[in-house]
Formats: sequence, structure tokens, C-alpha cells
Amino acid sequence: MTRAALTERTLRVGDKDIFVAETGEGPAVLLLHGGGPGASGVPNYARNIDALARHFRVIVPDLPGYGRSSKGIDQTDPFGSLADTIRGLLDRLNLDRTHLVGNSYGGSCALRLALDTPDRVEKMVLMGPGGIGTTRALPTPGLQSLLSYYTGDGPSRDKVETFIRRYLVFDGAAIPAETIDERYRASIDPAVVADPPLRRPSSPSALWRMDFTRDRRLRRLATPTLVIWGANDKVNRPSGGRRLAATMPDCDLLLTANTGHWVQWERADFFNAVTTAFLAGSTQ
Repeated sequence: MTRAALTERTLRVGDKDIFVAETGEGPAVLLLHGGGPGASGVPNYARNIDALARHFRVIVPDLPGYGRSSKGIDQTDPFGSLADTIRGLLDRLNLDRTHLVGNSYGGSCALRLALDTPDRVEKMVLMGPGGIGTTRALPTPGLQSLLSYYTGDGPSRDKVETFIRRYLVFDGAAIPAETIDERYRASIDPAVVADPPLRRPSSPSALWRMDFTRDRRLRRLATPTLVIWGANDKVNRPSGGRRLAATMPDCDLLLTANTGHWVQWERADFFNAVTTAFLAGSTQ
């Protein structure tokens, strides 16, 4: 788990306050967390920050709507809303270019940022990103669980535990009870309950914007990209990884055995090694 001393601050980005933790020196790497209930930056990457900080300046924001950042995402274009805020964060940090590492919702944010402004992204590592054909078929059981968290009878600890143990990871018994408790407490922040950051698309146009496979720019996106996808992912289908690798001009794919949607946590040593090698290596 994270032991490095983290510098924490909150930066004003547009109309939002974005919480940022960072440590390490070297090329900048932004770690963008997933969108499940109670998610935030540092806990999602607790098994990765120290290892990556030996080689990079590691920057870990809480995405808008999560953790200690301001709440509220434009639901007519969620991925674009996230990407615009993170691009604004890069401006506040005086970063012209950076590496992006994104899990799930954070992977969608990274991919949209690169599509909109490829000059701002050096390399990307994407773990089970959303929006890769997911809007053209029935949602997976894991995605159904995630999207229904704030509906029906509302949030509960049992719902968080079901999502995490049954759908987020391959081995649910490996998740400490403390992690469930922390995620549940964060998920019932009244501001989040009033305006959940991840929900079902609000309109057909929003649905269209949330499917990258409809975006013709994907075939031209030359950003060197490593996709790492758990072979047992129950949230976003692993076939999305093969689709990205077949579409993007410079995209490597790793499918990890006995791994669910949270690859950076479940296979931390493997993830840290391959991510470090990919980001530090030559693009030639």
C-alpha cells in the first residue's frame, strides 16, 4: 500500500475545486481512477503509487464528482466533461504533455482527452476503459450493478459489497472489509447522492458520445497506448481490448488471467512492472 509522503492540495479548475495528491520526480504521470461508488484517486492506486514514483512524478487527482473534488458532471457528455476538467488541471500544473493512466471511467476520460487534444498526451495506459462498444449491447451484470447503485432503494453497504466482491475483482474474498466500509462511507456523501457522477446516459445523444467506436478519430489516434484488460472483467467486456488494439494504430494489448476489472489492484506487481517499462521505454 502507499507509504510515500504525498503532497496534497486543491486547485481551482474552471468552476470546480480538484483535489490532487502527488509524489516522486521525473516525467509526469496522471493516475485517473474508476467511477464505482465511493471511488477516489489515492485509494484506487494505493498499490501502485510507490512503485511508479520511483521513476515518475505521480499525480493522482480525484475526478469531478468523487472524493474531495467538486461534485457535478455534465451528463450530456460525461467523458468530455471529465476530459475538459483534467485538461484544465494540466494547465494549472503547467504541464504541456503528460502520460495518462486510466482505469474504467478514468480510462474513458484519458481516451477522450487524447482524442480531443492528442498533443497533450505522451503515452496512455488504459485498464478496462468504458465506452468501447458498451452502448450497443445489454450492459454486463457488473455495469448494471454499478449504474443501479443510486436508484431503487438507494445506496447501501450491501450494494457496495456486492459490486466490489462479485463484479469488480476476480477474487472477492481478497478485498478487506475496511475497503468496503471506506467506499460505502464515501458513496453516501449527500452531494454525491444528490448528483451521482456515473449514471445511465441521459439522452440518445449522450449515449452516442459515450461510444468511442463511433468516433472516426480513434483510427487516427497515434498516441502510443497500452491496454491492460482483465480476462475475467465482469464490468466492461474484455472484447473491448481487442477492439481497441485492432482500431488504434499504435496500441498494445495485454489480457491478464484470473483478473477482473481492477487490474492495478489485483495484479499490482505485474501492472507496476509493465506500466513502468511501457512509459519509460522508447517509442521507436
